Amino acid sequence: MYQNDRSIKQGDRLLKMQGKLDRGPVEFKSHIAQQEGEIMAIATCDVISVPPTQSIIGAVEIMTDCGFRRLPVTDAGTKKLRGIITSGDIINFMGGGDKYKLVQVRHGGNLIAAVNESVRTIMTQQITTLSHESRISDAVSVIVEKKIGGLPIVDHDGVLNGIVTERDVLRVLGAERSNLRVEDIMSSALRVTAPDCPIATVAHDMTKFRFRRLPVVSDDVLYGIVTATDIMKYLGSREVFSRLTTGNITEVMELPVRTLVAGDLFTTTPMQSINQAAREMLTRNIGALPVIEGSRLIGLVTEFDLVRAFAEG
Repeated sequence: MYQNDRSIKQGDRLLKMQGKLDRGPVEFKSHIAQQEGEIMAIATCDVISVPPTQSIIGAVEIMTDCGFRRLPVTDAGTKKLRGIITSGDIINFMGGGDKYKLVQVRHGGNLIAAVNESVRTIMTQQITTLSHESRISDAVSVIVEKKIGGLPIVDHDGVLNGIVTERDVLRVLGAERSNLRVEDIMSSALRVTAPDCPIATVAHDMTKFRFRRLPVVSDDVLYGIVTATDIMKYLGSREVFSRLTTGNITEVMELPVRTLVAGDLFTTTPMQSINQAAREMLTRNIGALPVIEGSRLIGLVTEFDLVRAFAEG
């Protein structure tokens, strides 16, 4: 196996901080004047997609170069939607879950051989979509209820027309004034990892618990934050190949996660308004802010938390 018991314990650490509890199911109440088809006004319509025959490494390089977390997979001729590949699928493939079998079993751990397989081997085929006639409130409801960060938009023939994300929705909803503060909506029971935890263990934890990011904590002090996109970029930037000597994926996935933690770390405080937190995320193009109080990590607020809070009104 590519991970041992010690590394799993090191990575799978749950911090239960004092703070507001995660909230229950949301009842969405739209404050937006609703109009059929309005989803296309906030969606990205000129969508980059790849055919099912595209190599995994080719798809990951496109996602890395363009800064995408997800990439639709469409028929080359008709542009009918066949699947979607996400940063979650990539970390699953790199050692996080069942898609790792493609590397370990079919290719005996040989990463270079595995990444040249077609993207259809690891893409998500059961896709939640929106109609091109959908309203913004439809997108909000699906994002909140199913916890999906991005939704392809298709026409009646299943042809890809666009894609809408949490961030697109947040730009609309975040314009509304709210009296809520970060502490009211943040997650305060957090799974965290350590700087020396192997990348493989982090990928495993993210896949198992369906997280897009994990705070990296050393001696109860926030060291940084690692995201599924960071791990994907490790492959997409080809840095992983420069570190590869034997060709086996285990040697590059056993490196400590601090290897991938970026230098810039943006944080917030529990008393900051959620409007300000939303502006900061949108301006900095980031999906989450660690919540710090007295130099201690006490929570995490994400784009999803903000969309949900604004939707509740």
